[in-house]
Amino acid sequence: MLLHLSTWTEVEAYLAKSTGIIMPIGSTEQHGPTGLIGTDAICAEAIAKGVGEEINAIVGPTINVGMALHHTSFPGTISLRPSTMILLIKDYVTSLAKAGFTKFYFINGHGGNIATMKAAFAETYAYLADLNVSNHEQVKCQVANWFMCGSVYKLAKELYGEQEGSHATPSEVAVTQFVYPEAIKQGQLSEEVGKGHTIYGAVDFRKRYPDGRMGSNPALATPEHGKQFYELAVKELSNGYLEFLNAE
Repeated sequence: MLLHLSTWTEVEAYLAKSTGIIMPIGSTEQHGPTGLIGTDAICAEAIAKGVGEEINAIVGPTINVGMALHHTSFPGTISLRPSTMILLIKDYVTSLAKAGFTKFYFINGHGGNIATMKAAFAETYAYLADLNVSNHEQVKCQVANWFMCGSVYKLAKELYGEQEGSHATPSEVAVTQFVYPEAIKQGQLSEEVGKGHTIYGAVDFRKRYPDGRMGSNPALATPEHGKQFYELAVKELSNGYLEFLNAE
């Protein structure tokens, strides 16, 4: 059940049965010469929809732009500042909490979002309490990173070993190839790929990772691999959502 394809009466009926909602969140940032700029949002959205279908949960609109300031030296990247992203998440959760939602399960596709999301949750809890929203003590938010699922991590290591890397990875590229086979890209990958450097800013990032990859070889990705990653993530996160929903 997708929130944006539902009516308010359908949402009201849903809330009589469950107060949980799945929120996909990703990023709009470069993913090397062969990775789609929307990779992180595409993966999060597809997997969140799969989880929603699997367990009959409502899925909110995808937050497509995240915290990607370190990628902004590459054309096409769009980023929120951490302070902006905190306000955005706070407003999303506040609106839905006032309607009666209490369990917010954010399926995340971008590692750079994690710290800001956790800060946003802390601000949101305090804000709801200050507003004295009737159900504020029941509101809980959780980050679920699909790429950190144990089953996904294990398969990525089996298929790609050290060539999985940590950005523009073959696993995430494979998921986008599965979701959008018509948008599979070909491009020149440099022989040398940067890895292990500390990130200090956008200019420094591009200097140390000149083609945008971080230790990865996305040429290893296939749509068939993507289907495997998708199915594993949907299964594991469906269980994770139910555990979160039913926790005291």
